[in-house]
Amino acid sequence: MRIVPIIKCRDLARSIAFYTEVLDFVRKDPSDTSPVIEVVHGDAELQLTSLGESVFGVAINVEVTDIDARFALYRSRGLDPSRHPQSPVHQGPLDQSWGTREFYVTDPDGNTLRFRQF
Repeated sequence: MRIVPIIKCRDLARSIAFYTEVLDFVRKDPSDTSPVIEVVHGDAELQLTSLGESVFGVAINVEVTDIDARFALYRSRGLDPSRHPQSPVHQGPLDQSWGTREFYVTDPDGNTLRFRQF
């Protein structure tokens, strides 16, 4: 079984740019002009859509290695955590009491990717 989350976007072009230019995803089919665009990063896949079948504000866990380097890379590409000044886990990797090291990235539409390393 495989699960592919659908992420609703207000501005599909802006979201494609965010996921590909900041978070290392690539378009599965660069010539696709439909309102549902598949982006991949290794074995991970997301569908970005401007259609109405999903909601804004989902949360997705993303398991990674070398979380500190990944956060630094995303910051160097323009990731701006200033929209969440009260959230330490948006400001950088944080050791959680449940045994993971995590940081959160909230996309332009309020969807949150929770990057975590075990």
